[in-house]
Amino acid sequence: MDNHSQEHENDANNTWGFFAGLLIGGLAGAVAMLLLAPQSGKRTRAKIQQKSIELREQTTEAVEDALKQTRTKGRQIRAGVREKADELQQRGQAVLDEQKEHWSALVEAGKTAVQG
Repeated sequence: MDNHSQEHENDANNTWGFFAGLLIGGLAGAVAMLLLAPQSGKRTRAKIQQKSIELREQTTEAVEDALKQTRTKGRQIRAGVREKADELQQRGQAVLDEQKEHWSALVEAGKTAVQG
């Protein structure tokens, strides 16, 4: 279980790192474009607006993909936990049944010894 939690944390850290890099890269690109733009201010503003729309769309797609992956991973973890819980319940029931049989045999032996 610790391994699954660690994998989940690593996936979350990687996802947030990706988004931070995407945001920083987008901002750096916008600043560089402003500083190095050879066209007029009006044209530059239009270009920045278009690039910001593209960046927003890319970010939205990346967030949706990350959420989808997170949901999938969550379902996998829940399924694994349920499977382990069922397995433990079956083992516990088997041990309980075994102990009942053992104690029943001892009780019967005690009854026979008292009556005999």
